[in-house]
Amino acid sequence: MADLHTPDALLVKNYVDGSEAALATLIKRHESKIYGFIYSKIADRDISNDIFQDTFIKVIKTLKSNSYNEEGKFLPWVMRISHNLIVDHFRKTKKMPMYRETEEFSIFSIMSDDSLTIEGKMIVDQVELDLKKLIEELPDDQKEVLVMRMYQDMSFKEISEITGVSINTALGRMRYALMNLRKIIDKHQIILTN
Repeated sequence: MADLHTPDALLVKNYVDGSEAALATLIKRHESKIYGFIYSKIADRDISNDIFQDTFIKVIKTLKSNSYNEEGKFLPWVMRISHNLIVDHFRKTKKMPMYRETEEFSIFSIMSDDSLTIEGKMIVDQVELDLKKLIEELPDDQKEVLVMRMYQDMSFKEISEITGVSINTALGRMRYALMNLRKIIDKHQIILTN
């Protein structure tokens, strides 16, 4: 029987090996943080519950397909899944206002194409790729905080809870990560613009 002291990585392994109880322990251990994170972004209990359930459906599918690899910690990975589902929710529910075309008003006067050209998209993709390579050069503790803050949109309070360090330590790691990124960019004379 899994207890409070069993590491997440071992619980994941046990679940993949067939122990449903291991998954139940993982969910129980992290449900308040994950649900709290989702609810803080959505502010609707029913939708938050749906996204929470969808998060663990994705977790289960990934674990069962053996495509999960323990690069980081289990919780940040699950938080990233829930964050992506939240973003998907907002994309789906984005409403467009209704306009009627008249002689004085043409729908084309308010329509604009903000989408990137193929060349623009290639440049943005290259900049993102270059930036990810630069982030990989950071020390692990700084990289972890930077990724949680910038890519997972977590607050420093959430980062502090997940990493087990104080908020000031998380802030300090973020500050050093940005300073070190600037040094790496200057050293290699990289231009990150689109």
